[in-house]
Amino acid sequence: MEHGTGPKGSPVICGYTNYHMALESSLAKLKKKEACLVCSSGYAANVALISAIGSVTTLLSAGPAKEEKTAIFSDQLNHASIIDGLTIAQRVGGVELFVYQHNDMSHLDALLSNCKMKRKVVVTDSLFSMDGDFAPMVELARLRRKHGFLLVLDDAHGTFVWGKNGGGVAEEFNCENDVDICVGTLSKAASCLGGFIACSKTWKQLIQIMGRSYMFSTAAPVPLAAASYASVTVASKESWRRIEIRKRMQEFQALTGIPVTSQIVSVIIGDPDKTRRANQELLESGFFVVSILGPPIVPLNTARLRVTLTAVHTTEDVKKLATVISKYVRLQIPSSDTSSLSARL
Repeated sequence: MEHGTGPKGSPVICGYTNYHMALESSLAKLKKKEACLVCSSGYAANVALISAIGSVTTLLSAGPAKEEKTAIFSDQLNHASIIDGLTIAQRVGGVELFVYQHNDMSHLDALLSNCKMKRKVVVTDSLFSMDGDFAPMVELARLRRKHGFLLVLDDAHGTFVWGKNGGGVAEEFNCENDVDICVGTLSKAASCLGGFIACSKTWKQLIQIMGRSYMFSTAAPVPLAAASYASVTVASKESWRRIEIRKRMQEFQALTGIPVTSQIVSVIIGDPDKTRRANQELLESGFFVVSILGPPIVPLNTARLRVTLTAVHTTEDVKKLATVISKYVRLQIPSSDTSSLSARL
């Protein structure tokens, strides 16, 4: 093999191969941004970005006064990687954190209006992984025009699945130009490993020197970078996969009566033991459905099954899945016999 598994060290020290550069270029094009960095994971990408944002104030002013800091507004249900990045940024001392109620644009608008700091950043998941709901992209775009903040979108669960070209949730809602920086992962729809930050060339340079989780993590092995690049190509060209996912979403909602807004469907059971039993039966039936049992991931007494629908699932799979789930929650299931239908992982 020409490159082996290298580069065997931080991208800052060991550089890139042509596979890494091709991957970054393809992701920047997909997200309609000037540049892109590929990180060791989606977690590392968020931590690198948020900590770099926090460094801006300290670079410009030693010991900044409160009004000179950067105000960061974060959705209440943002991913742990965002929260950990914010913790680092706060420790450095360059940011003030404001948490707005989940997807509550009135609350966010009020916080922004009352904030006297000049530098403002809003960061949110695009598609929230525990509930399957979208961030209100159109309203966020409107508030961005009103308040002039930097909009950061974590599109981990939207990239490749949503948008005409697989560009993600911003493309789906025609808000790509309103998103300044987009974070994503290569471990979900791409089925590989790693994360990325699509941004301007200026932001890329800042993250390269101030994003510690980027600087001090080993670059992706060449086979993974090549596989991720192939995934970007497949996602861009094979739009039928996104069409099939939407069909499965419609079928699951019709069979269960559960409102389905995305490929992630949260089936709340409540009791952890009952949820474990449901998870076990689903595994025995051929379905890998993740069980989320409680804190710190979800609130107490909201244990749930997190169903993820994919392009390779069939109508028959969805029918069998609904039949198993109906034993643990009340659903509207047609009376036709589906016991003979086979499921696939």
